[in-house]
Amino acid sequence: MTCSLRELCLPVGLTDEEIEYLGNLINHKFKVRRGEFLLHAGSDFKSLYAVKNGSFKTCILKMDGRQQVTGFYMTGELLGLDAISPEKHTCDTIALDDSEVCEVPFRKLEEIGCSIPSLMSQFHKIMSREIVQDRGVMMLLGSMRADERLAAFLLNLSTRFARRGYSSTDFVLRATREDIGSYLGLKLETVSRSFSKLQEEGLITVSNKHVTLHDLDKLNHRIGNSMG
Repeated sequence: MTCSLRELCLPVGLTDEEIEYLGNLINHKFKVRRGEFLLHAGSDFKSLYAVKNGSFKTCILKMDGRQQVTGFYMTGELLGLDAISPEKHTCDTIALDDSEVCEVPFRKLEEIGCSIPSLMSQFHKIMSREIVQDRGVMMLLGSMRADERLAAFLLNLSTRFARRGYSSTDFVLRATREDIGSYLGLKLETVSRSFSKLQEEGLITVSNKHVTLHDLDKLNHRIGNSMG
């Protein structure tokens, strides 16, 4: 196997034999340096990319020339799902730090899916989770105050880190505050104020890029729901 797929979201629920079989799909793994593009908007869709380590942001170029951040991705998550239907990538994908990805050719994945139904089932779950997450972001932008948007964003990251076996309350934010603001529809100074407000209330501690969440229940109560 050319890639440690056991560490990624793809093989969840698969047998060892199926994981080995899936490993044969991998074209290669390669590094993407911080600030480099993995994918360009408009390029043809050929493969999905599993983040072996590191993190990425996706963004689009607005009519006024500004960059709009549309998502953040971490170790164990899949890049390129948005391109399956249009068969072209809809966003630029840029590494937030030195990262490594495993390429999974989609045509081969479709072929092998017939013999491993649980693999396709897992993909459906992943795509469904993406849809739910996108819907959650729309709710953020439409109905929450700035500090509530930030709290919901941090809780979403918490859930995703926990899903991959990392700490749900202690993690490093690879995204800049400017990128977070772009994603949440907030100005940079508003993001900074919101971080300060949550910290003053004792809900979080921020030290440079390191964030500690002190009470997940209180953060959830703050936004009036539980992020999944």
